[in-house]
Amino acid sequence: MTRPAGKPMRDGRVVVGLDGSDSAWAALDRAVAEARRRDATLEIVHAWPWARTDPVAFDPDSEPRRPAVEIARTVLRLAMSRAQERDPHLRIVPTLTAQDAVPELLRIGEDASLIVIGTRGLGGFTGLLLGSVGLRLAAHTRRPLLVVRGGSPMAYGPEGHGKVLVGVESGADAAAARFAFEEAARRRARLRVLYAWPKSRVFAGDHALPAREVVALRAEREQTVAHGMVAGLREEFGHIRVREHTTHSAPAQALVEASRAADVLVLAVHRRTPRLGMQLGPVTHAALHHAHCPVVLVPVE
Repeated sequence: MTRPAGKPMRDGRVVVGLDGSDSAWAALDRAVAEARRRDATLEIVHAWPWARTDPVAFDPDSEPRRPAVEIARTVLRLAMSRAQERDPHLRIVPTLTAQDAVPELLRIGEDASLIVIGTRGLGGFTGLLLGSVGLRLAAHTRRPLLVVRGGSPMAYGPEGHGKVLVGVESGADAAAARFAFEEAARRRARLRVLYAWPKSRVFAGDHALPAREVVALRAEREQTVAHGMVAGLREEFGHIRVREHTTHSAPAQALVEASRAADVLVLAVHRRTPRLGMQLGPVTHAALHHAHCPVVLVPVE
């Protein structure tokens, strides 16, 4: 079915992972806003990792471990109350599970429009800016994944920058570009398409092309790709203000720096093989660990 020009799609479900950490509460607040913007149901998933090796912890007849169950239920009740307080009309589904958080979020979110997580959960190492759950989800998700990071994760409208940023490497990133257009439409925001390539020498056989020549050739190719990918989306989302920009600094550095003036950064992640899941390259890693705003990863085959 074809959507009307410029009209964002109505999505059915936003899934947020909650473990009780400060980062997870920030993710919950963001998920409420994302569900409201999409006219979607919010599903709050609370998983307790130790239950993998101690399933009796969730046995209501097991008195010695019963407090763990009560704690889990209390956290979920608090989450529901917090979400309802922020949006009394929001449809909310609470899910308590004794399974490992990553496979459960992947399973529950396999048909969701968006999965939302914080940057680091309980028990994470302080030196890691993105916890193991986030990295594992990023490497295996088949649905768009929003990692809530940055200093102002709730910045919207007049309180934010009014800008969506998408990093594009090639025409293979069309799914991420479409998501970025839809996100800009949902937010009534501007869209910046950023192409960033390093200044380096490219070798053709035994000969190295001069760096200046390489930069010129790449710039020409990038502009061609940009127009080819974005032209149809520009027509479909005619009301969105779009700016395309090419930089020859390091891609990761350019995206992280540009994220200072964005409300969300959108990136494509490419699936290489079913066995290994998506390979997170250096640009994606840099964005997940250092971006100044929330990051959405859009998986593409």
